[in-house]
Amino acid sequence: MTPELPLHMQREGFGPVGELARVRDGEGMLRLDSPFGKPVYVVCRHEDVRQVLADPARFSSARTSFPGVDKLDPDERARLRAGQLIGFDPPEHTRLRKMLTGEFTARRMKRLEPRIAEIVESALDDLERAGPPADLVEHFALPVPSLVICELLGVPYADRAEFHERSSRLVDFSLPMEERAAAQREDRDYMASLVERAYAEPGEDMIGMLVREHGDDLSADELVGIAGLLLLAGHETTANMLGLGTLALLRHPEQLAMVRDDPARMEAAMEELLRWLSIVQTMPPRTTTAEVEIGGQILPEGSLVIVSLPAANRDPLFIDDPESLDVTRGAIGHFAFGHGVHHCLGAPLARMEMRIAFPALLRRFPGLALAEPYEKVAFRAFSAVYGVQSLSVTW
Repeated sequence: MTPELPLHMQREGFGPVGELARVRDGEGMLRLDSPFGKPVYVVCRHEDVRQVLADPARFSSARTSFPGVDKLDPDERARLRAGQLIGFDPPEHTRLRKMLTGEFTARRMKRLEPRIAEIVESALDDLERAGPPADLVEHFALPVPSLVICELLGVPYADRAEFHERSSRLVDFSLPMEERAAAQREDRDYMASLVERAYAEPGEDMIGMLVREHGDDLSADELVGIAGLLLLAGHETTANMLGLGTLALLRHPEQLAMVRDDPARMEAAMEELLRWLSIVQTMPPRTTTAEVEIGGQILPEGSLVIVSLPAANRDPLFIDDPESLDVTRGAIGHFAFGHGVHHCLGAPLARMEMRIAFPALLRRFPGLALAEPYEKVAFRAFSAVYGVQSLSVTW
């Protein structure tokens, strides 16, 4: 039996459901019952979401526990948590993140640009051979970021089908907690084999770099956790941006034409697509460490807080006419990559992939169009990373 979709994950096409918008524009926050055994507060306003994400001292990631975790023995609990940057607060979060920051600078990403362009062109060749019609997700949106992150981390691309399947289970909230936990164990076992190989013979990839430069500072479990998190985040998010972003442009043909015909517009268009689509539904829940006020409401210590990134990114107090997609404005200040200490480490890489991939796709196929009615497009409703299951296109 499929569980009910939590309100903060409910969508109407590209945007959040109307109830979330009404909460945001009214009281700003909604109190709900949750499977955590205590109420959860869903924060929807842009300003309030910024407050939560900017203050890990009062809104803690590390103090948040999840159903079923207490049933694990302490050793397994520690192994599953090790290296998971998003589950820690400073200073532990700072210690882990600083070892990776240098690998994701804009300057370092710039060096990858020629290789990413090659990967994009190869995927476009595959898409062209497969159709028309062809599934854009299978032949383009998913392979591009998968190959990029595999090369960056030193993960065998031949294993992609296996880690795609595990990743889908990890972020699918329709599955029982036990099944998602099993996928996490399988994923850690796989990453552990790659880390063990890197210890024996560290290569020039990121896992090899971490072993060479930080092998004395990171435990094997931490290396496994870091590598697994980067692999999951590195392909799930960008793949869904490419798939859902293409659908959004196809639904706004005049804006698609602007992006296709004027490469200078891509920078602003990319930021607007990030804001308007908000594929990451929320950041991991936070727990208040003291009584705190948000938007005029008092939350007691120990409260669970979830932020709705799609609602916040469409807040009319943040941006004018938020429900409209306008690729000319470039919506700086959105939360598509989070905010604060947990701002997405891979944001420069994701931006570079989109900056290269979208124009290349539209140049190669100037007549790109849906090969199925929009009403039949299947969205990833239960996924923590929103997108489309597949996207049949023609040209």
